[in-house]
Order: sequence, then structure tokens, then C-alpha cells
Amino acid sequence: MGTLLIRPPGHHRDVALRPAATAMVWIGEGHPHEMIAVPGVSLGDADVLVAVEMSTICGSDVHTVQGRRSAPTPLVLGHESVGRVIAIGDDGALAVDGTPLRIGDRVVWSVTVSCARCDRCLRGLPQKCRDLGKYGHDRIGVHGDLTGAFGSHVQLRAGTAIVRVPEALPAAVLAPAGCATATAWAAVARAAQGRDLEGVTVRIHGAGLVGLSAAAIAADQGALVEVLDPNPERRALAARFGATALDREPDVVIEASGHAVAEALAGVTVGGIVVLVGSVFPADPVPLDAESIVRRLVTVAGVHNYTGAELAAAVGFLAGRGRAYPFADAVGAVRALAEIDEALLAAAAPGAPLRIALVPGR
Repeated sequence: MGTLLIRPPGHHRDVALRPAATAMVWIGEGHPHEMIAVPGVSLGDADVLVAVEMSTICGSDVHTVQGRRSAPTPLVLGHESVGRVIAIGDDGALAVDGTPLRIGDRVVWSVTVSCARCDRCLRGLPQKCRDLGKYGHDRIGVHGDLTGAFGSHVQLRAGTAIVRVPEALPAAVLAPAGCATATAWAAVARAAQGRDLEGVTVRIHGAGLVGLSAAAIAADQGALVEVLDPNPERRALAARFGATALDREPDVVIEASGHAVAEALAGVTVGGIVVLVGSVFPADPVPLDAESIVRRLVTVAGVHNYTGAELAAAVGFLAGRGRAYPFADAVGAVRALAEIDEALLAAAAPGAPLRIALVPGR
């Protein structure tokens, strides 16, 4: 399978890849992935080309191939990765901390691409940019073939939040940072609203990787954290991420399952905040008891993706105090990139590990 590369406007530099890069292309529900060879890319002035070290399969990838989430095809799925910079556009590119990126830097990056100029970006909502792009979600073509994590390389476009990561941290810890960990950090930050979480009671619905990551982040900030999940093995795992049992109503509820919105709204204390992450949306509609929310002075907030600063903070946590938690254990299996269809089936199976990883050239 091949695609016709339509060169985007503006100056670009052709970069040959020897050996050719490879990408696993999804062409629609019920069809196996097809591997394509990509012998070169057209690199924009502020683009960055990354060789993938490891990618992990997120729940949204599974939902896409199952037909539960619409997506344009052909498509290179995947948006949780860690890799190494191998080429940079002629104008250079900056990391989130404002320093220039260099060849050889080990990095993670945001799932979103934003313009930094529209009203939403200027309001601090780059993940809702008016001209938003998303890795693993956009059809291949105008931006080339290396547009998702399930390949040997990813072409990062200008407007991507890129964060350097430590060499010593395992790839299994870092790959999910660009989705699960950063989203969890954003959820806890939204719940905190700038206040100290010391002694605050937090209930988290869902012991997926977002929920467990949020538990560790909140517990590390001094909160008393409870994680609810129907799976006893996941509840036991939550204890290793800082969870315990609460003895009073939660001040904060983070709904990270997509299945317990009504319970989250009903369970928070007077004056509390409910943060909806809903990692398995779309979910069924939930009746809203507006009177109860009003009388209990409850705040309801939604979190979807994150900012570049939140991604950097999540990486800082993983590299620092987050080492006390078993993030490396989240990846329960590692497969070759060419085994992507088998890996997706395994990720969708009952009792699947939190993450299954794909490694190019394995």
C-alpha cells in the first residue's frame, strides 16, 4: 500500500531515510494493518523527525479498530511513544522548556498539534485549537505518512509540545506519558484548582492507567486517595499507586472510567469538585440532577488531553517522586511492531494488562 504525498504549503526539506521508515496503516474495521515503507519525508522548517523507541496501545486505539470510535482512513494509529530526535527542520525547534532541541535528544510529545495563535490557544487551551491536529487520529496524506506512533518514526509538526526525558527512565514508563500520565496530571491539577491537596480526600472511579496515575499524583501531593473499580486485581494494584480507603465523603471525585458519572456526581461532598476524564467515552448519556448540584455547591469540570506545561510536569513527576510507584509494571507485554493486530486483540481481551507495547524492529 502507498499514499500520494501532497506537499503542504511553505518551505520544506526532503530527508531521505536509509533504511526506509515503516508504518503500520489501518484501513478500516475488519481489515488487518498493512505495513508501508516510507523512504523519505518532507520536513517543515520547525518539524522534528523522531525514531520511535517504544509505543504503547491506548484504549482509544482499541476502540477505533473495533469501530466504536470514528476515524478517517487510511490512518497510522498510536499516540503514546518515546523516541529520539534524528532530524530537525531548517529553522530549528524548541522543547517545552524553551531550549533548542538537538539531534539525539530522547523525547516524548503531545498527542495534539496546535497553532499558538487562535483564541483558544491564547486562552491556554491548545488542546482545543481551532486548527487542531492529532497524532494517531489524522488521515495520512497531506502531512505525510509518519503521522502516528505505530511506525518506526513519527514526523512531529510545528505546534507539537515536545519534552526531553531522562536517559535512565525505562521506555515503558515514558511511552504512556504523552497520553495517560499527562491527562492524569491535568485532571489532578484541575481538581486542585491551585490549592494544596494535603489532607484532601479524593475518590477515583476507574483503575485504568489514567486513574492509577491520578491516584499516584494526588497521593504524592498529600491527598487521601480511594480508587473504585469492579476488578479486584485492579483494586489491589491501586494500593501500590497510593490508594487506600476513605472514611468520609470525598472532596474531589475524578471519573476516569467513563461508566460511573452518575456515581461520581452523587458521591462528592458539599462544595466538592467532580472532574470527568472519561477515558472510554463515548458513554451512555447520564441524567443530571441539577437541583442536587446547585444545592450542594458542586463544581463539575471536564478534562480532555492536556497542555504542554502539563506534559512537562507529568514527565518531571515520573522522573522524580513518581519513581516510588510501579509505573514500569503498567506494560505487561512487549510485541514487535509487525504484530500490531495480535497486540490490539490482546489489549482488548478481558484481563489485559494496563498497556501492551510495540517496538520497531524487534
